[in-house]
Amino acid sequence: MIGIEVLQSVQFVTAKGKRLVVLDADDWEALIEWLETIEDLQTAQQAIAELRAVGGDRQRAGWLRWDVVEAELA
Repeated sequence: MIGIEVLQSVQFVTAKGKRLVVLDADDWEALIEWLETIEDLQTAQQAIAELRAVGGDRQRAGWLRWDVVEAELA
């Protein structure tokens, strides 16, 4: 189920004067995953735009070299 389908599947209840949403836990997790994917795509699009703005020069774009990062993780 994609995010918009999850949002359309909610049920509304009223408790103590407040209108609340009831959502299946599996649907909630699918919604969170969908939102995280959108966030990841936005981050990638921003990084690509920044890279293009500096003519493809990864160093000028502030990108780290993988071999340096890998060495720090080891």
